[in-house]
Amino acid sequence: VQLQASGGGLVQAGESLRLNCAASGRFSMEAMAWFRQTPGKEREFVAAISWSGESSYYADSVKGRFTISRDNAKKMLSLQMSSLKAEDTAVYFCAGESPAYDGAPYYYSQSERYDVWGQGTLVTVSS
Repeated sequence: VQLQASGGGLVQAGESLRLNCAASGRFSMEAMAWFRQTPGKEREFVAAISWSGESSYYADSVKGRFTISRDNAKKMLSLQMSSLKAEDTAVYFCAGESPAYDGAPYYYSQSERYDVWGQGTLVTVSS
């Protein structure tokens, strides 16, 4: 199973951007999430969503501005980002918990919850 992230780019502060993450393979992912990373910093949690889509979780820094969603039929994860700020500039990674992996001991916000990672897509927000 592989994840392919797309949709990154250069935008101005206050604008919106939508990231997508396509999953290949036979089975849908269980929990899925977005993380981001800037040079010299650890990867940080952005948002996560349960398999059903009924539960979603957000970092305080993006709550109210970002919305995570998924379409299991299309094996697609999305992140709608609005009111972007310069501090949102980062490489964004999508992550998934494959059916064969037991990520349940970890919170949705922990990277250990996920065993499959996409390659990252760069989002640059100019102020």
